[in-house]
Amino acid sequence: MKFSGSHILSISQFDRNDIERVFEVADRMVPYAHRQRVTKVLDGAILGNMFFEPSTRTRVSFGCAFNLLGGEVRETTGFETSAIAKGESLYDTARVLSGYSDVIVMRHPVSGSVAEFAAASRVPVMNGGDGANEHPSQALLDLYTIRKELQHQGRSDLDGLRIAMIGDLKYGRTVHSLCKLLCLYKNVTVTLISPDELKMPEAIVEQLREAGHTVQESDVMEGSISKVDIAYSTRIQEERFASPAEADLYRGRYRLNQAIYTRYCEPNTVIMHPLPRDSRTEANELDNDLNDNPNLAIFRQADNGVLVRMALFALTLDVADQVDKAARDVNWYTERRF
Repeated sequence: MKFSGSHILSISQFDRNDIERVFEVADRMVPYAHRQRVTKVLDGAILGNMFFEPSTRTRVSFGCAFNLLGGEVRETTGFETSAIAKGESLYDTARVLSGYSDVIVMRHPVSGSVAEFAAASRVPVMNGGDGANEHPSQALLDLYTIRKELQHQGRSDLDGLRIAMIGDLKYGRTVHSLCKLLCLYKNVTVTLISPDELKMPEAIVEQLREAGHTVQESDVMEGSISKVDIAYSTRIQEERFASPAEADLYRGRYRLNQAIYTRYCEPNTVIMHPLPRDSRTEANELDNDLNDNPNLAIFRQADNGVLVRMALFALTLDVADQVDKAARDVNWYTERRF
């Protein structure tokens, strides 16, 4: 993949060498993300952060990543504050805003909309999530997290990975992109746990099987997480349902707590979630009693998102090899929080 000047729209753009390149650059971003060093390699560059769907982590993570590279961030949130509410097309919006930005990150509730926007943009566009379709940067940070967590356990690579994906697999774009990414590896066992109505799309299941992976589908969580390296939980994507009442039919179906983890999971099974986890009583996918479990990786996962997005910006804007040249030590007080 030619990163410089490219849109990042789909996991399908990446091969294993591309992923290794992203991860190698992400590893080099650690001193900057951890506030040990400061770089101004993107001093003067502008990110257009366009989020037409609610977001906290992804929006702030992209903005933080750009700021940590020395760039400025301009944000648009929600349709009601944009010219789209006045009838402006995605084409016109892209033509205008790409004149104001050096790179654009976009989230949109309609599948395929970010690609449509990118086709008219004059600068690189990154997909921050388009409907139930894809979320490529999330899949990359998820895989980066899996790699780091398994390295701590002495595992050298991702071939032979055993992963369970739990919850809303029909509308969960994070698991869609992650499955596509896993197709690049060997001998992966994927256990898909969901109600029948929220199963992983058949096209993605077939893609996994065509890659030579073992795919198991179940609607029962407890026994299905007994022999996995990763338990990846997802929330019910209420915004994709016709009504909250319909989403409520499935909310709280799969709840992982410390007692269930201790009884069914292997001692080193890593717990992941793309966040936000729904901690309401009627949902509670990951119980708060897991917060002290050292294998709960959800906050390390979120931290890793900044590293991966810094890497994507550095590669897309072709400054990956200039970051250290524009660096200095941090001169303010900073907690050791990483």
